[in-house]
Amino acid sequence: MQAIFGVIFHLIGGFASGSFYLPYKKVKGWAWESYWIVGGLFSWLIVPPLAAWLTIPGFADIIGASTGNILGLTYLMGLLWGIGGLTYGLGVRYLGMSLGNSIVLGFCSAFGALLPAIYYDFNPADGKVSFTGMLQTQGGSLVLIGVAVCLLGIFICGRAGMLKEREITPAEKNESVEEFSLVKGLIVAIISGTLSACFNFGIEAGKSMADAANDLWKAANPGQGEFLFQNNVIYVVILWGGLTTNLIWCVMLNIKNKTFNNYTNVKTPLLRNYIFCAIAGTMWFLQFFFYGMGESRLGNGASSWILHMAFIILVANFWGLLLKEWKAVSKKTFRTFVLGILTIILSVFIVGYGNSL
Repeated sequence: MQAIFGVIFHLIGGFASGSFYLPYKKVKGWAWESYWIVGGLFSWLIVPPLAAWLTIPGFADIIGASTGNILGLTYLMGLLWGIGGLTYGLGVRYLGMSLGNSIVLGFCSAFGALLPAIYYDFNPADGKVSFTGMLQTQGGSLVLIGVAVCLLGIFICGRAGMLKEREITPAEKNESVEEFSLVKGLIVAIISGTLSACFNFGIEAGKSMADAANDLWKAANPGQGEFLFQNNVIYVVILWGGLTTNLIWCVMLNIKNKTFNNYTNVKTPLLRNYIFCAIAGTMWFLQFFFYGMGESRLGNGASSWILHMAFIILVANFWGLLLKEWKAVSKKTFRTFVLGILTIILSVFIVGYGNSL
């Protein structure tokens, strides 16, 4: 029963993540950097501490009692993930929700499973499996096979993107994905998928804070099992890093593109834009709110990460189909894309099963 609830929580989180970009499409008259950072303020600065305050009494004391090494490493992973999150927005902008999410999240799921293990080769920790250890076990070998299958799926999706770019006219591009560009999209999607995996490692790096929240919960609620919201305290620190990189970049773009007036331009629907940005930012954070709940029930960080990615890929492609991003392509191109998606999803379950071993 605990595992079933874990899967349901990951499904809800995956839906939130796969859908959060939709409200941004309702923002009118603003440059990308403007609506991205306004939504980001809700994602990374406003909602996370609010969620922690509502679910973890004394969460600030837990952060304050953590060592500088733990806070520094968790924040650093947030900085790196922030670059991945920043380029994620660009990946979806250039490739669309279907192709962009599939490539970004394919890389993210693969590296999210491997990064912590590689780190523990150089910094051994009790109960943590290193990359070398993975090579010596059946489960670890399956994880590596799954990663290879994931990369194959990404290659197939990239092939589908190339076919799409050849087949559709400029007018059709504007109808499905306004700024479709395969080369730009692939570059930023690869960067995004690789660095976005640092979020999973950030959770591992800050695990002692979650453990402290869990211990407080168990002391106050004996016999109640694992604390559903233990990861909320970690998110506060990780997302400080994400805010730092995204804020710097978006302000630079505001200066370069002279788009600071977006925030006060009464010729645009200001209230509407702020509301949709707030909705998008809050939906984005909910993915990890429910991710933490799912992980507390499944009890395996790596497998939870993989399952979370699988649900996001499915939801994002559902929206991509509804938005008719593949309407104008040939049956061959669409079949190629579907094959790529199925290959990535297969890799996700191979990696998940390997981690469960």
